[in-house]
Amino acid sequence: MSNYLVHLKQADSSGISTAGGKAANLAELCKIADIRIPDGFCINTTAFVQVLNRLPKIHELLDQLALLQLTDRKDIARLSVAIRQTIEEATIPADLAAIIAAHVDPQKTYAIRSSATAEDLPSASFAGQQDSYLNIRGKAPVLEHISKCWASLFTERAILYRIQNGFDHRKVYVAVIVQEMVFPQAAGILFTADPRTGNRKHAIIDAGFGLGEALVSGIVSADQYTVEDSTIVRKTIAEKKQQMVVAPNGGTEIQALDSLQQRQQVLTSAQILELEKLGRRIEAHFGTPQDIEWCLADGLLYILQSRPITTLFPLPEEQDNELHIYISVGHNQVMTDAMKPLGLSFFLMTTRAPMKTAGGRLFIDVAWTLTTAEGRKRLIEGFGKTDHLIRDALEQAAESIPLMATDDKSPSVTSIAPAPSCPEDPDIVEELIRKNEASVASLKQEIRSKSGLDVFNYIQEDLEELKRISFDPQSTALIMASMNAALWLNEKIQDWLGEKNVADILAQSVPHNITAQMGLDLMDVADRIRPYPQIVDYLQQTKDEHFLEQLPCYEGGAEISNTILSFLDRYGIRGTGEIDISRPRWAEKPLTLIPALLSNISIFAPGESRRKFEQGLQEALQKETTVLQRLQQLPDGAQKAQEAQQMIGQLRRFSG
Repeated sequence: MSNYLVHLKQADSSGISTAGGKAANLAELCKIADIRIPDGFCINTTAFVQVLNRLPKIHELLDQLALLQLTDRKDIARLSVAIRQTIEEATIPADLAAIIAAHVDPQKTYAIRSSATAEDLPSASFAGQQDSYLNIRGKAPVLEHISKCWASLFTERAILYRIQNGFDHRKVYVAVIVQEMVFPQAAGILFTADPRTGNRKHAIIDAGFGLGEALVSGIVSADQYTVEDSTIVRKTIAEKKQQMVVAPNGGTEIQALDSLQQRQQVLTSAQILELEKLGRRIEAHFGTPQDIEWCLADGLLYILQSRPITTLFPLPEEQDNELHIYISVGHNQVMTDAMKPLGLSFFLMTTRAPMKTAGGRLFIDVAWTLTTAEGRKRLIEGFGKTDHLIRDALEQAAESIPLMATDDKSPSVTSIAPAPSCPEDPDIVEELIRKNEASVASLKQEIRSKSGLDVFNYIQEDLEELKRISFDPQSTALIMASMNAALWLNEKIQDWLGEKNVADILAQSVPHNITAQMGLDLMDVADRIRPYPQIVDYLQQTKDEHFLEQLPCYEGGAEISNTILSFLDRYGIRGTGEIDISRPRWAEKPLTLIPALLSNISIFAPGESRRKFEQGLQEALQKETTVLQRLQQLPDGAQKAQEAQQMIGQLRRFSG
C-alpha cells in the first residue's frame, strides 16, 4: 500500500523487523484455510522510527533509560511518563497521517493494537506489555490512539520486562495494527498444550462472555474446558458475574450479568470442539504449541492472535507417535542444572539405558516398563520408596496404559532389570576397588602419550572399558544389595519397632563410604584453615565465586587454596558436575563450600573429624545391639532378629 502501511493479508510473515511479532503472526494466520481474521492493516516500524527521529528530547531520555537497572524503580517510572508524554503529544507527520486516514472508514469502529519487534517471539512472548484500544471510531481518534500505541512501548511494565530479558530499548520498535472491530458474545484464550502440566495432548480453553480483554487482565471469571483428541474430557463452569462490552460512545465498559447467565456455559460442546480443531490446525502450521486469542461473534469463531507458548519445557525428539513417559535422570539424583552439549554427548555414549535429551537434561523413557505387570510394580514401588511425587505421576500415567503379556521379542531396554544376587564374599568390595583404581592408573599412563586427534580417538575407545567397569554385574550386585538392605531395614524396623530411618544410623562410619570420607576430609580442610584468623575472617565476608584466587594474598593462603582445590578436585560439589564431563567438578559453585567449612571451624575442635568417625561407628554398633535386643522380645523375635542382623551385615559390607 505504501512505505508505511500494508494490509494484513499482504504483510510479509517474516518481516518482524518492520511489522512486529503480532502483525507477522496475523499475516501468517491469514494463509491458513478456514481461519477467520478481522480485516485490517499494519502501520510498520518505519513510521514509528520517523516519528521518534523528529523528537530530539526522546534520545536524551533513552540515554538515561539505558543506564537503569531493575532496582531503579522510581527513575524508571519517571522516565516512562516523560517518554510516553513526549510521543503522545508529538504531531504525526502530515504525509503519514494522510495515508492512515485514507484507510479509515469513519462509519466503522476499530481495534488498535501494538505490534513490537520483540513480541510474540519463541523465547519471550512480551504478552500484554504494550497497550490495545477497542471500539475506536473516527479518523482523528484512530490517529490519537495510534500515538498511544507507540507510546505504550515505554510503559513501566514494558521497560521492566525488556530489562529483565536483556533487550536494548533502542533496538525494539513498535508497529500498530488497525483492525475492524468484531463485537463478540464470547471470547477467551486457547492453549494447544496445557501450560501447567506440559501435556501436549490437552487443549485448554478459557471462555468468558463479552470481550476477551477483561478475561486476559483477570477482571472477569471464565469457564475452562479441556479437550483431548477431539473429546471434551473436563469442564469447569465458572460463576461469571460480569462481562466487558463496547461502550456506546467508544471504548469499553463493565456490565453485570443476570443471575441466569452467571452459571451458563459460555460455549456449546460443538463450539468447543470446533475451536480445538482450529487450534490444532494453527499449531500444525506454526509447528509448535500455541497461545491463541479468539472470539465468538454471531456464531462464528474469529482468531485475534496466536503466539508460541514460551513456558513449555521442550520434549525429547521422537520419530514415532507412540506413548513416551520420561523421567529426568538429573532430577532423580537432585542435580537440576542444565548440562553442556559435551557432557550430554559423553553421558549418552557411556550409558546402556535408552536416554534422550531435552533442555540440557537427560531423560529415560519408562513407558514400556509400565506395560507389563512386573515392570510396573518394580518401577512404582521403587519410586514409592524414594520420590513420592514421581510415584504418584507414574500411577496416574499407568491408569491409561493397558497391561500386556511379557513378550521376549518386544523392546525391553526401558524395563528395570531384576537385582543381581547378593555376593557372598565381603572381600569383593576391596577387589573391585583395586581393579577400578588399576584401570584409572592405566588410563592416565596411556593418555599422556596421546596428542591432537589421537586423544579423542583414545577416549572414545576407552569408553568401552568405562562401560565395562560401570556396569560390572558384581558392582551392580553390591549397589543393589546395599540399597535393598537399607530399604528393608527402614521398612521392617519401622513396622516392628516404630523407628524411622534406622538404616541411616546403622550405616554410619562404614568402610569405603565415599560420602562419610568426604565429610572427614572436609573437617581436615577446616583444621588446616583454623590457625589463620585472617583467612577465616575473609571467608566469613566474601561473596566472590573466585575467592580461591584471592587466598594467596593472606598468610598461609597459597597452601589453603591448594588444599581446597585438592578437596574439590576429588569430591566436587553435588550438582551436574557429577555427570557433566564438560567442566571440572569443582567448578560448580565453590562458594557454597564456605558455610560448611566455617561451620566445622566453629563447631568442632581440631582433630575431631576422626573422633567423630569413631563415635559414629560406636553409635551404629550400639544401635545394632539395641535393635536386636528389642526384636528378641517380639513374637517370632529370634527369626526377626536373625533376618535383621543379616541385613545389617549386608548394609555395612556393601554401602560404600
